[in-house]
Order: sequence, then structure tokens, then C-alpha cells
Amino acid sequence: MLKFLNKVGDYAKESVQAARYIGQGLSVTFDHMRRRPITVQYPYEKLIPSERFRGRIHFEFDKCISCEVCVRVCPINLPVVDWEFNKELKKKQLKHYSIDFGVCIFCANCVEYCPTNCLSVTEEYELSTFDRHELNFDSVAMGRLPYKVTDDPMVTPIREFAYLPAGVMDGHDLAKDRLRAGQHPEEIAQAAESKKEESTP
Repeated sequence: MLKFLNKVGDYAKESVQAARYIGQGLSVTFDHMRRRPITVQYPYEKLIPSERFRGRIHFEFDKCISCEVCVRVCPINLPVVDWEFNKELKKKQLKHYSIDFGVCIFCANCVEYCPTNCLSVTEEYELSTFDRHELNFDSVAMGRLPYKVTDDPMVTPIREFAYLPAGVMDGHDLAKDRLRAGQHPEEIAQAAESKKEESTP
């Protein structure tokens, strides 16, 4: 009889613990149900890229001097610069310039080191195609003006998640008796200072 009661007691404890875990999980679910959706309704809503966003590279044919600095600083030697030497002008003359954006890692080293500023980074990020060979942009394709989200009347531009109410992007609050893992920066600084004081004679 005592063994049976112990089993019933253990089963009741496990049931209560399981119910508590389910309640904790549902509390997180219900907390998210009260929030507004974060999903952007693409393509009718589009996020405005940040100021330092590195999108499609814009190329100005007339400014290029065929110095090939962009090829040397590129981590994968990606830009293709085709030129011929003009004997009359005694300088290089650019014939063709292309970048394959299917391979490009958008580090923008070519833009940073270009001596004539013929390369610039745009905020255009919609480069998806059905054929990967279409991502190989020549000087004509790279020379077209960049597309801006704010210029399209059919699209609602959204500056990141600023349209959400305050506190929505914050994490879940912890109870005061439950400390977070690790130390706060000020605690680490205090510990470092105390170690310095101890080490000094």
C-alpha cells in the first residue's frame, strides 16, 4: 500500500511540474500574441537601407582610367577590366568593365580605393534572377541609376522597425530574483580595478 501511495505521489509531482513547464511556454506564446507583427509585407512594404548599406555597385564609364586598382584590392580579383593602349593619347583606353554580382561579397574595397571615384555603392539590394549569368553586370548595366525605395509610389518605405510601438523589440523581462548569465560591464570594470589595486605594491 505504501509503495502504491509513493507512486501516486511521484506521478502527481511530475504532473504538477509538467503543467508548470507548459504554463511557462504558453506565457511566452501569449506574450507574443499581444505584440504587433514584425513581418514586412514585401514587396508592398520595403525597408529603407541604412546609410552605410553596401548594395549594387554603380560605375561611371567616363571617370575610369583603367588603373586596375579595383582588381588588385578585391579579395577575389573579381572586376574584369578590358582596355587597350591608345598610342595617340599615350594612355589606356577602357573598352569593357564588368562585375559578377553572383560572386561579389559586397566588401566595397573597390569603391574605397578607386582613385577617380568612378565606383560607388548604392542602396539597391534586389538582384535576384532566375539565371545566375544575368548577375554578370557590364558597364552599361552598372551605369544605370540606382533604384530607391522612396521613389516608388506603389511601395510603403519603412525605416527599419520604427513603426512598431516602444518596447516591442525588447527582450522578455526577468524576475528580479533571477539574475542574467554573466556580469554587467560595470561589474567587470570594478573587478579589473580591484585586481589592479591588489597587484600594485
